[in-house]
Amino acid sequence: MNTWIETLNSASEPDAQAMLDGLFEHSPWVVHRALAMRPFVSVAHLKHAFTVVVAKADANEQTALLLAHPELAGRAAIAGELTDASLTEQTRSGLQSCSPEEFAAFHELNREYRERFGWPFILAIGGPQGTGLSRAQILETWRRRLRHHPDSERAECFRQIHRIAELRLRDRAKYYPTDGKQVMHWADELAIYNDPATDEGAGLQVLYLSEAHQACARALSQWMIDCGFDSVTSDAVGNVIGVYEGDHGEACAKLLTGSHFDTVRGGGRYDGRLGIFLAMQAVARKRALGQRWPYRLELIAFAEEEGQRYPSNFLAASALVGQWDPKWLDLLDRDGLRLADLMAQRGMDPEACSKIARKASDACGFIEVHIEQGPVLLEADLPLGVVTSINGSSRWLLEFIGTASHAGTTPMSMRQDAACGAAEFALVVESRCASEPGLVGTVGMLEVPKGSINVVPGRCHCSLDVRAPEDKQRDRAVADLFQAIEAICSRRGLRYEARQVTLAHAAPSAPYLQAQWEDAVQRCGLPIFHLPSGAGHDAMRMAALFPQAMLFVRCGNGGISHNPLETITDDDAQLAFDAFWSFLENFSHD
Repeated sequence: MNTWIETLNSASEPDAQAMLDGLFEHSPWVVHRALAMRPFVSVAHLKHAFTVVVAKADANEQTALLLAHPELAGRAAIAGELTDASLTEQTRSGLQSCSPEEFAAFHELNREYRERFGWPFILAIGGPQGTGLSRAQILETWRRRLRHHPDSERAECFRQIHRIAELRLRDRAKYYPTDGKQVMHWADELAIYNDPATDEGAGLQVLYLSEAHQACARALSQWMIDCGFDSVTSDAVGNVIGVYEGDHGEACAKLLTGSHFDTVRGGGRYDGRLGIFLAMQAVARKRALGQRWPYRLELIAFAEEEGQRYPSNFLAASALVGQWDPKWLDLLDRDGLRLADLMAQRGMDPEACSKIARKASDACGFIEVHIEQGPVLLEADLPLGVVTSINGSSRWLLEFIGTASHAGTTPMSMRQDAACGAAEFALVVESRCASEPGLVGTVGMLEVPKGSINVVPGRCHCSLDVRAPEDKQRDRAVADLFQAIEAICSRRGLRYEARQVTLAHAAPSAPYLQAQWEDAVQRCGLPIFHLPSGAGHDAMRMAALFPQAMLFVRCGNGGISHNPLETITDDDAQLAFDAFWSFLENFSHD
């Protein structure tokens, strides 16, 4: 236990209050109520107590907390009325030395924001890494958040308040996210490698076997060596594999971990890569301690997961579990380059891809840490979540077929409007999939071929994507939705055609691995929070051979991913490391 936490737990009420004074702007009641929850087992436990207090406060108290914050580069700053903490933070980001044009921009944004929302703009200007946001970053964030719905922005302001308190707490608690900062440093360093077609500011684009992809593989290989892995190799599909031997060498059981390092077009720097860096840091720490685990740890940096360059995803994991399809070698990218030819250009043997399959007896399990890529943990005010299952998906391409006719001369009662049929179906999908926990459904594409403003649509193409933690739940929903299509078409005088393009089975977490993730989260001082994974992951494919379980890490900026705005904080990265380390230190494969 952190010695500062021990002191806080044993301190008198006035002394404990003084230890935490000023964390929340002019709002000592937050600290006072949180202290009633003592004893705390960790700094993370204390910070979680703060979120519980604010969430349980009444609306008037919450509004008062918002209003207690000063404007950025606003009247309080000009008048010299900022608290010491606020003054330090605003000075660090250069808000005390704005140009006249910047001061004018801040003044106008303060006015516009307060008019729209009724409270001052609140931002932890220390940023995700605690090093401070630039004035340009602050202005960009401000303008983006002005577009938020008031309810969403209110919730975001409370998250920023907790981040401000989190950063202020560091020096007092002597709690610094050293491991988390190393993880984020690697993320920044690897993001240097980017395919040249990517526009500046448009996010990452690291496609399978591109120059940037190969550079990433070389960097990861060298970093694994530097961290102290006993062997680092690359296999036939380009996976970078590091092995840290156990204390009994080859006789040890083997635990697999890892994630992917390729990206979508316009992606972020933590998707997939976070799980690689956490394992690297764990081995670096274990090597520094001169210790080994009673099992072998194998880190797999998967070369391809996203399916961005070639029209098939999970190529890397598929090869490892014996599901490599030789037909994939004939796939073409956008430039017409065959996968087999690209591999040959890179000095790889395309025929060897089908020869690297593992056996189920090779390892006792596979674990993966990944950003959530969604808003659930963010809304729950929790940094970590234990995944119960990776959702199975069923994807379809549909075409509603009616009769194209003149928009002016065809009475409403006589129309066979394919677009209206598809639109009605989209609402049915929304209603049906909202009726059960864990079930999600999306109509992500709607298109009227050769549509015209004065023509009743005779055809409408749309998509259907249904996902659920269990295959039976998903299949029931799909069956109900096709019954709805039949009813819609019958009533509207339409017909339809459907083609299934994907059927992926759900991958429930192995109970014994999930339980160990739960224990690891609790040892961090956090409550256990369960959620399914709506997205596919390497663990989903690895589950064909090995028991699997995942841990999710909170994303910022509304939980957005596959986007340049994808982000986590160094404190959350630290907690992810702490949980991962705790899992490894206490892992049992019996």
